[in-house]
Amino acid sequence: MSSALTSAGGPQRPPARPDATGVRRAVARDAKRLTRLVRGSSAYQGHYAPMVAGYRVGPDYIEAHEVFVAADGSDRVLGFYALVLSPPELDLMFVTDDAQGLGIGRLLVEHMTERARAAGLDAVRVVAHPPAEGFYLSVGARRTGTALARPPAVMWDRPELLFPID
Repeated sequence: MSSALTSAGGPQRPPARPDATGVRRAVARDAKRLTRLVRGSSAYQGHYAPMVAGYRVGPDYIEAHEVFVAADGSDRVLGFYALVLSPPELDLMFVTDDAQGLGIGRLLVEHMTERARAAGLDAVRVVAHPPAEGFYLSVGARRTGTALARPPAVMWDRPELLFPID
């Protein structure tokens, strides 16, 4: 029996099933999986690759912030977000490449806005990865400006958006 391979050369995983997906609080043991998701994201290939090359989502970060994962019935992580409460900001949001287009990002944004509302926030800021701007606009964010490049950490301008929390 042969194993199908992805373009990255690893075993192909079965497609994500959004109907079997739930959102749960991230725990320390998720840190390595979340780090792999960030570093392996195809959205950060090419000239964007240096931004996440050494990035790490550590257990301390998970404990300090509102970090939630979307996982399927077998606890396979399909995406995650990190909400910083003060000042209010969506710090991270990633969806696995094979789960994009299945509503996972939309599910995470809905969950994030519920958490923000429960925390008493009236808005959540997002400084977005430029290719993700269209997604954020499609789920209710409004463009408020541009965060200018800060070399050497960030080499490009990024859209700044705001999610109103009603």
